[in-house]
Amino acid sequence: MTRFSPAELLLPVRRRRIGIGVLFALGPALALLALVARLGMPDFGLAAIGAGTGVLIAIGAWRHARAIDARWLARRLDHARGDLEFSSDLLFADEANLAPVQRLQRARVVTRLAAEPATDLRERFPRAAIAWSLGLSLLAIVAVASWPTSPPVVARASESSATTAALVPARIIGAELGIDPPAYTGLPKRSVATLSTRAEIGASLQWRLRTEGAVEAVALRWHDGSSLPLTRDGDSWTTATTLTESTLYRVLLDTGEGNIEGELQRIDAIVDAAPEIRVLAPDRTLTELVDGQTRWALHFEARDDYGVGATTLDLTLAQGSGENIAFKEQRIALRGSGEPRLKTFRHQLDLPALGIAAGDDVIVRVSVADNRTPRPNVSRSASFILRWPPESGAEGSGIDGMVQRLLPAYFRSQRQIIIDTEALLAQRGSLDADTFGARSNVIGADQQLLRLRYGQFLGEEAETYGAPESAGDDGEDPDGEHADEHADAHAHEHEDEQPATAAAAGFGVAGNVLETFGHVHDVAEAATLLDPETKRLLRIALGAMWDAELQLRMGTPRAALPHENRALDYIKQVQQANRIYLARVGLELPPVDEARRLTGERGGLRNRTDALLARSIDPTPFEAWRALETGIAPDFTALDRWLRNPANNVPDALSVLAALDAVRTDPACIDCRKRAQAALWPLLPQGVPAPDPRAALDAGGRAYLDALAGQPR
Repeated sequence: MTRFSPAELLLPVRRRRIGIGVLFALGPALALLALVARLGMPDFGLAAIGAGTGVLIAIGAWRHARAIDARWLARRLDHARGDLEFSSDLLFADEANLAPVQRLQRARVVTRLAAEPATDLRERFPRAAIAWSLGLSLLAIVAVASWPTSPPVVARASESSATTAALVPARIIGAELGIDPPAYTGLPKRSVATLSTRAEIGASLQWRLRTEGAVEAVALRWHDGSSLPLTRDGDSWTTATTLTESTLYRVLLDTGEGNIEGELQRIDAIVDAAPEIRVLAPDRTLTELVDGQTRWALHFEARDDYGVGATTLDLTLAQGSGENIAFKEQRIALRGSGEPRLKTFRHQLDLPALGIAAGDDVIVRVSVADNRTPRPNVSRSASFILRWPPESGAEGSGIDGMVQRLLPAYFRSQRQIIIDTEALLAQRGSLDADTFGARSNVIGADQQLLRLRYGQFLGEEAETYGAPESAGDDGEDPDGEHADEHADAHAHEHEDEQPATAAAAGFGVAGNVLETFGHVHDVAEAATLLDPETKRLLRIALGAMWDAELQLRMGTPRAALPHENRALDYIKQVQQANRIYLARVGLELPPVDEARRLTGERGGLRNRTDALLARSIDPTPFEAWRALETGIAPDFTALDRWLRNPANNVPDALSVLAALDAVRTDPACIDCRKRAQAALWPLLPQGVPAPDPRAALDAGGRAYLDALAGQPR
């Protein structure tokens, strides 16, 4: 055997494998055909299934046989013939690509195969397994053949349909809810295969239901008791309505003998939110005009869930001072850039064209509307002010409703404390340590008094009663003159004062009595007149005063000096913020009855001796919660009426109604009762503590009230 052909060995092996595969699949295939024939399959269908099964068996057997290749045959030869020295793979290699040694070995293998009879490489025939397969298939065929057959039923079409309708229960077999959002939203139409969904307010809702069984009418019953009937359209029922608010409903099937109620469904209304405004420039509400500025840049963004609509810039120019303030209003339409839902607006105000002058204010506010119809949502930004600071001394002295002087002459002594500190540092070399520390502590006490005086403008309480005025309150010395001669007097003037002397000097004066024996919490016309920015600056100044006082008390005035200067800088900023813009709002007071004024007539006034009236609380939610707790049925009608009342302002009334509906449907459901109680718990009235009883009147108080009432008690 000089030439070797792998096909001579592969062909019988593949034939054996194909035969084994066909015999294994033959039994199940015959059982399948018997089952199909028993089910009443027509002859042509049975033939088609048989042909398809045969093709699948043939394809499977061939693919199973193709798994035997040259590598499989080489491993089989090496396992069966040890004299081939595990070189059987050389028989299936291309001889032209072999090395001389490999050709020599291949020739030896071919010679040995020719010298001895070839070994049978075919797989062993699995007789037992094939017998079990055919036996089980035969049993299956016998079982299928023994099934009883039902006799054919011949009936008229009308009788058959009537019998079917009578036997099939009435129910919904298909549901589709179409949603057509309002045109201004720009959203496409959509449909869902459920009866509960979320939709935009103003959207058109279309129901299409398919039913089976004896159904004579279909309707939707809302949670407020109203109903919406559906119209029959062939095998379907349809209706439509417009969504105005979130709602609950059920589907009612009228079978002629009664109504079948479906499960509770919920439709949540998506509210069209108002536009959101984000101002990027200016970055503060009050901006001062700088020298040479001719334009004011405005930059902001507007965002809306369905699209930004008309945008305007409301501009007000306040001119004049004192009581002679004039206002000019102007509205400018703006056009933005970007996406419909997020637009950016930029605008440059031409200040010379507006006619702004020194002491004038330009107030702007942005108004953004959306595309909602018929009435759009409108959002307005905060007011932003561009102020041209007035010239020194140009401010009027009048006080009116638009321009208010904020700060009295309290912010004047911080400069003097700095002068005293610098003077003490200049004398450091000529003073001993104890004297230096004592004078530093005295300046720290002055800093404390000044800090307390500033703190009154933020509503802070004083730490001492009847504290004397500091020397710096009478006037500043900005040029630093008389600093040296005033330093010692300013340092010691608070140590020599006696409370008795101060009290005696103002004996009998109501203000001095209040300051000496009272508990003053604030300064009149102080904390309530400061705007948030001024309060922030003043708070920073107070922090610097705290640090300065700490260093002065520790005897280190050099470390306190930077904090003192920092406090003075912020105080100057507070002094410059002496004008604020107040929006003009109407003040509507009840008309004064001139005929009754100053007559002393007290008719119609409430009697001071009347007892306090108890607050009226609707007990409906509490009674319902107590009924659920005790296991009895609550008054669902009264509770539904209470939940639907807008005056009660229930956050999520639909969830509470759904929980109560579950209890009404299944009164024995313990979990339903617990969920209803949990939904009602946040709605229960909070407990109010009882008021303290009025103190008994003494003789003086009784006489005073008798005099007011004009009659003896």
